Amino acid sequence: MNTTKRIRVIIAKPGLDGHDRGAKVIARALRDAGMEVIYTGLRQTPEQIVETAIQEDADVIGLSSLSGAHLHLFSKVIELLREKKADNIIVIGGGVIPEEDIPELKKMGIAEVFTPGTSTKDIIDFIKSKVL
Repeated sequence: MNTTKRIRVIIAKPGLDGHDRGAKVIARALRDAGMEVIYTGLRQTPEQIVETAIQEDADVIGLSSLSGAHLHLFSKVIELLREKKADNIIVIGGGVIPEEDIPELKKMGIAEVFTPGTSTKDIIDFIKSKVL
């Protein structure tokens, strides 16, 4: 019997942002680190992301944003998780996010924010430290 927990991660691009190279790089790095990764694709609504995370029994949602709508979209995901009593799912954010917005994102419930230049190892280590 295998008792090793396999971390399940949803990588999502909320909103109208059409640039997903970073999200795909992160998805691949997490997969290569042994995690189960589901990439939802572009232009997902917060409702779609939360439903996918619940249906897939995800441990983590990774939200990627380049559009500047991160405060609105990320907060909506957190709000929906709370409404559906699924706020045990850890939410992390990434993308081009101004430093001054990071405290607000953490205050609303985003566990961590990873900006360009963050090593994939740091992201993997963070997720493992929160889930395992």
